[in-house]
Amino acid sequence: MAILMHATVPGITAEQYDALHAELLSVPGMFDGCLSHVCVVSPEGLDIYDVWESELHANVFAEKLMPVAEAQGWQSTGGRPEVFPVHNYGFPGMKD
Repeated sequence: MAILMHATVPGITAEQYDALHAELLSVPGMFDGCLSHVCVVSPEGLDIYDVWESELHANVFAEKLMPVAEAQGWQSTGGRPEVFPVHNYGFPGMKD
């Protein structure tokens, strides 16, 4: 079942996110199962929203992500992302 994952990452800048994202793109299979990704900058840091094919895919991603993020100096907030089952996923207004 597809899931929506929402993570809040306080104290991280857009520049730090861009550096991490660039490194993650070089990791084979890093984003397997990720259907969509959105990062929003807020005054407090970042809000990240992903749609994953399954919670298992999101968990595998997190296991690969954490060592890379920690190597770049990102601190774990200790909070787990929110996870919600997806009822409907699509792109309204998109034409074939």
